[in-house]
Order: sequence, then structure tokens, then C-alpha cells
Amino acid sequence: MDEKQHHPNTERLETDQCLELLRAVSVGHLAVSTGDRPQIFPINFTIDHGTVVFRTGPGTKLDTLRSQPHVAFEADGVNQETGVAWSVMVQGEAELFGGIEETLDTFDLMLFPWESGPKEQFVRIVPSSMTGRRFKVADPTTWWKNMSKE
Repeated sequence: MDEKQHHPNTERLETDQCLELLRAVSVGHLAVSTGDRPQIFPINFTIDHGTVVFRTGPGTKLDTLRSQPHVAFEADGVNQETGVAWSVMVQGEAELFGGIEETLDTFDLMLFPWESGPKEQFVRIVPSSMTGRRFKVADPTTWWKNMSKE
């Protein structure tokens, strides 16, 4: 979405609101850049001291994070009862860690990957930017009305 577009029913979220929403879900999407191509990976994560933490194993994602730590992360959700949706985007640096002290602290985070296999590398995304928005999902008939006017 173009940040300059104005949507009167869209609420811009503060960082603490973004973190609260991120704590309520466990799956998001990590965007990395490999060479001249972007890649997006679904990851399960947790929030720790204002950072996004996840586990990974050997492969494209880990290789990319080692050579190019600039990342974007996104998670979203919708309340089916109220029809209110939200989206949070984090931009920042991915830091690989595995020291005994930090790893022991991380075990308290209840971070368990969905996919089996070794996921021994912990990654922390330290935000340089965190933005979020919340809005009422538009009635699908709204789009048909707008299309017929064009």
C-alpha cells in the first residue's frame, strides 16, 4: 500500500499495539533477498523484548541470512466476528545467535517449529522499523459497485 494514500477507516498502529498483535499469532512471513530475487518464507515465531525470534536449519533461508541480514517480516490476522483485520510489518536486521546464555533464555519462549528436522539456529530480527494498520474488511459488494462506475 502506498503510504501516501489516505484511507479514513484505517487505523495506524503504534509499536506497542503492533507487538501486542504479533504476540497473539504464531505464523508470519519472512522476506529476504537472494541475489536479485526476493524470497518469502512462512515461519513460526515469537516476540522477545520487542524483537521477532524464530528457529531455522540449514538451507536457503539460513544461507541468505548469513550473507544478507536485511529482512522484512509480516504477520496479519482478522477477527471473524467483528470483520476487523490487521497487518504488521517489521523491517530490520537478522542476527544469528546460539551462545549458551542467550539460547537458554530462548528456550523459555516456547518456540517450536512446525516442520520436523533440525532447527538449531536461532534468529532474532531487530527492528529498525515497525508499522501496522487495522481496518474493517470491506464488503465484497463494494468492489463490484466501484468497478461498475469505471
